[in-house]
Amino acid sequence: MSRPIIATKLYVPKLRSGLVTRPRLGERLRRGAGSKLTLVSAPAGFGKTTLLSGWLDETSGEDQDVAWLSLDSADSDPASFWAYVVAALESAVPGVGSAAQELTASSPPSTGLPTELMLTTVLNDLAAAPNDLWLVLDDYHLVDSREVDSGLAFLLEHLPPRVHVVISTRADPGLPLSRWRAGGDLVEIRAAELRFTPEESAAYLNEAAGLHLVPADAAVLAQRTEGWIAALQLAALSIQGRDDVAGFIARFAGNDRYIVDYLVEEVLEHQPDPVRGFLLDSAVLGRLTGPLCDAVTGRGDGSGTLMALERANLFIVPLDDRREWYRYHHLFADVLRARLLSEQPERIPLLHQRASRWYESHGPAEDAVRHALAARDFDRAAYLMELAVPEIRRNRQDATLLGWLKALPDAAVRRSPVLSVFFGFMLMTSGDLDGVEPRLDAAERALAAVPGGTEAPWPDTEELRALPATIAVYRAALAQARGDVAGTSEHARHALELARPGDHLARGAAAGFLGLAAWAAGDVSTALQTFAQAVASLHAGGNLVDELSSTVVLADMWLAAGRPGQARRLYQGALQLAEAHGESVARATADLHAGLSEIECEAGDPGSARGHLEAASVFVERATMTEGRYRWFVARGLLAHAEANPDEAITFLDQAEQLYRPAFFPDLRPIAAMKARVRIAQGRVSEVVDWAHERGVSATDEPSHLSEFDHLTLVRLLLAQHRADPGTGAVDRAVLLLDRLLEAAESTKRAGSLVEIRMLQALAHDAQGHRPQAREALGRAFAEAPEPGERVRLFLAEGAPMLDLLRDAAQYGAAADCAARLLSLGTRAEAAVEAPGPGPRPPSSTPLSGRELQVLRLLGSELSGPQIAGELFISHNTLRTHTKHIFTKLEVTSRRAAVRRARERGLL
Repeated sequence: MSRPIIATKLYVPKLRSGLVTRPRLGERLRRGAGSKLTLVSAPAGFGKTTLLSGWLDETSGEDQDVAWLSLDSADSDPASFWAYVVAALESAVPGVGSAAQELTASSPPSTGLPTELMLTTVLNDLAAAPNDLWLVLDDYHLVDSREVDSGLAFLLEHLPPRVHVVISTRADPGLPLSRWRAGGDLVEIRAAELRFTPEESAAYLNEAAGLHLVPADAAVLAQRTEGWIAALQLAALSIQGRDDVAGFIARFAGNDRYIVDYLVEEVLEHQPDPVRGFLLDSAVLGRLTGPLCDAVTGRGDGSGTLMALERANLFIVPLDDRREWYRYHHLFADVLRARLLSEQPERIPLLHQRASRWYESHGPAEDAVRHALAARDFDRAAYLMELAVPEIRRNRQDATLLGWLKALPDAAVRRSPVLSVFFGFMLMTSGDLDGVEPRLDAAERALAAVPGGTEAPWPDTEELRALPATIAVYRAALAQARGDVAGTSEHARHALELARPGDHLARGAAAGFLGLAAWAAGDVSTALQTFAQAVASLHAGGNLVDELSSTVVLADMWLAAGRPGQARRLYQGALQLAEAHGESVARATADLHAGLSEIECEAGDPGSARGHLEAASVFVERATMTEGRYRWFVARGLLAHAEANPDEAITFLDQAEQLYRPAFFPDLRPIAAMKARVRIAQGRVSEVVDWAHERGVSATDEPSHLSEFDHLTLVRLLLAQHRADPGTGAVDRAVLLLDRLLEAAESTKRAGSLVEIRMLQALAHDAQGHRPQAREALGRAFAEAPEPGERVRLFLAEGAPMLDLLRDAAQYGAAADCAARLLSLGTRAEAAVEAPGPGPRPPSSTPLSGRELQVLRLLGSELSGPQIAGELFISHNTLRTHTKHIFTKLEVTSRRAAVRRARERGLL
């Protein structure tokens, strides 16, 4: 120990101004008083030294002494290490270690340092120390010596009760941590705890760094850096002096020069060549596991290297409890990829190809395709897509398939008949109907070009064999989207002829389009029978998502048949099945809830309607396809109209109109006509006149089921014009149009249409001054509606003229009982709209989203925050964000108060 002591290594580092206080970690450090060792272990830049020096500064007034030692690589020599430890102890408690110094000074170099004997004298001195003593060993990762580890383990095993050791390190030391952990003798603070929370990140950026960022920008930086303190500091440095702060934050990644310099200098340059090579090669992977890393790197030590990286705290995050799957910290991965691109750009395609082959054998297919695309091996990517299409379609992962097709060059898509057909499907869902047919034609030509008996150049998949039938199905869909009923039927029948007996998907789709064609033509009875067969085929094929989604259409057909109760039961049964299968059928679940919401709204139960919409919103927020989302906004608009919020109704219907794409189902309720009905109720008649002109809707048109909704909207317009000016003759034109519509509906026995037509006839006759005829028409409307309680909104939406007629009808004839019941239901429904009281949503409050309601229900349980996050499959930070929104909307400041307020409002 003759080497001079550098005194500054024994000083507790000075604190910088503007530090963020972290009481949660201070409390964790206090727990170290009851343990042998407190281990602060995390990668570079996680604030380990700052945490310890700040905590010691906060507790400096307490009865404790502090011995601090900042280590460096020279301390790998045991003699140097222990000389500094003894010096640190002696600086804190004078007299401690003097015997040890004499012992080591008298030991001849040839015999080495008598470590255990020396430490025994130190331990005896420490036992007599008057106060608690904290020995802090900072940067222990720089010490590379098994002999030092062994001596430190001996010291820790025999520590007096009032002496506590804290080790700060980037890599776990070679100490018996597992044994101490099991015995409760180890307190650990790791990267997960050291990360800044979103609140701490915002406090640092705005207070310590003085950036004054808006909350959204601070939240983005917190998310991008994953709470890594050094990255936040470097980001703040990069932001200084910039004009476009928000733009910089949106682009912030691991290619920022400060981030790159820091990680290269502090991490990469200190790694041995094998480790550095492994890091760069594996950087192309989003997730890491041993066998996958072996395949990509060409080595055989993947699992062992990953565990070593975790022990070394090399910015690696375990993804499961078994330590099989990992990922790199996002910014670290950015830096590794940038370094790989800079040093070995020619190697990157090879690495992605290796990863693609591994995933092809082990799954999932999405990763095999993704790496093939990244390697720009487009033919291989197309091949893998074709193999995956059957499973993708069975599970209705349409968004995945469409994303793949967008990533492929058009030439690669055209070389594959299967992909060409599904590219046509993508065009159809986006509304580009003119682009669909050329894709289908190209696929048919490619199939026909393969000589008989010759092996096709594409994978022999189930989808390829079914492709002729699939093409016919999509031609039926295209005809349906264009309103060509005859063409829809023709192509659907051709698809049935081409479909093989076991091809349930094609057969179900073909039968479905036959049913839709019958429905569009107004033949509801045939539509119900045929479409039910389609649903049965989908069930037989195990295609649950399409089966459930088709149930929505079948329910709509029952509504057209005048059987809302049957539609409700169908929805409820399907919803039970959907909920039993959870997330796998989320898209269909949203459609079912939206459909039930409309039924409840029509039945005069806005509270239940809103509940279904809130349940559906959880799935709608995540949806990428527009079909289900558009239905949700329609239902929300109809509910707003029922609740006398016409402006809100128009807003939601506008959103639905933007999402709607003509494709698979006949447009029997045009959204523009729905908005026209809202505007008629508002008295904005001139705007509805403009709608009729733009739409080309006339009272002299030939009736058809496809145009019926428009024509019934026109009738309402004519009645409104008559009320404004009885001399226009508008009501007479309405009566003539209703007579023709009645004849068309009676010819195909569309009971749902008959109820509405006869109800409007009653209003028209009453407007003409023919009250007896009005009562008779109203009675026939009731007779066509065996479940009048399910059609409350249909009648009451017509306002004062209908209420007056109902009051009169309640006094006379066979319709009296139905009219009285409808008036009673209407009174209760109006009361619920006008004065919700303690119900689901007070008018003055902002409604909770579906996800917030889920969180709120769990806040009322005994689950902790992390447990709630686990139940909902979200991060703890996301849970905090939802909780804050809930507190704001309910005007409370605590979890208990939120639950109490929610119960007061009927939310729980």
